[in-house]
Amino acid sequence: MNSVTVRTLLVRGMLAGLAAGVVALVVAFLLGEPRVDAAIAFEEAHSHGHGHEVEVVSRGMQSTAGLATGVLVYGVALGGIAALVFCFMLGRIGRFGARTTAALLAAAALLVYLVPFLKYPANPPAVGDPDTIGQRTALYFLMMLLGILLAVGATILGRRLAPKLGNWYATVAGGAAFVVAVGIAYAFLPSYDNVPHGFPGTLLWQFRLTTIAIQLVLWTAFGLLFGHLAERVIAARPEATTTEAAPATS
Repeated sequence: MNSVTVRTLLVRGMLAGLAAGVVALVVAFLLGEPRVDAAIAFEEAHSHGHGHEVEVVSRGMQSTAGLATGVLVYGVALGGIAALVFCFMLGRIGRFGARTTAALLAAAALLVYLVPFLKYPANPPAVGDPDTIGQRTALYFLMMLLGILLAVGATILGRRLAPKLGNWYATVAGGAAFVVAVGIAYAFLPSYDNVPHGFPGTLLWQFRLTTIAIQLVLWTAFGLLFGHLAERVIAARPEATTTEAAPATS
């Protein structure tokens, strides 16, 4: 794959990430923001502080322009990174076309998100000890890194077992090894339970499920859209090669 194709796919990936970010933004605004507002209301109702803190950025700005900026920039950045990973994956993980490779990439990205999330799930306002936020953040990214490394290791294991076991059983063995390794990591890493007394459990789970839904929508939309765009780019390459070679063979 030459540099022109990589650059074209990078641009397509960023555009697909932007479009997927728009879809995720709608989900975040409709499903996420009401839960955030409810958590803030609980926090304010149970706050023991005196006086009111001056808001640097108003809640209205946070839930509109701030949310849009964050989600769209996030989508564009991840779209570009995913496009580069796609360029590396294409043809190296099996005889898959562009659409299938893009779908597998999106599924892998969602898995990388879920691995640390299941151990250290997202919390709404009022949940979580501010004194442990640095440690929790570090452990979250450590778990994400472990998830990536373990996923790569499971893929390599599956490919090495494929000649002996066949693709199906090799895939099952690699997946089982991944689950076991992640479970061991979960058991050894510390856990945190900082839910304040009286915080509605339903609200907590709704917030966390909404967070997963945003990522699911983001990566599903990206996988479908980028797969379509990438297939058009890849399909055009043989035609260009044939066109260039035609004069030489005439």
